[in-house]
Amino acid sequence: MFQTLTHTLALDATQWRILDQAHRKRNLAEYEGDLDVDEALVAAIIRVVQAVAERVAALGPIALE
Repeated sequence: MFQTLTHTLALDATQWRILDQAHRKRNLAEYEGDLDVDEALVAAIIRVVQAVAERVAALGPIALE
């Protein structure tokens, strides 16, 4: 699902893979109780989310018909 960000927001593969990795770790924590918090991953997630937020903001407001 994160692969679509390449086409919608021009996010490169290394960036969406960070989001995918975080999603997989969240699933492990939720469904198997395996909570493995990595500070480097959290820092990477913050960087990617900031990039996503900037690109979404640059799209401008949604046009209502």
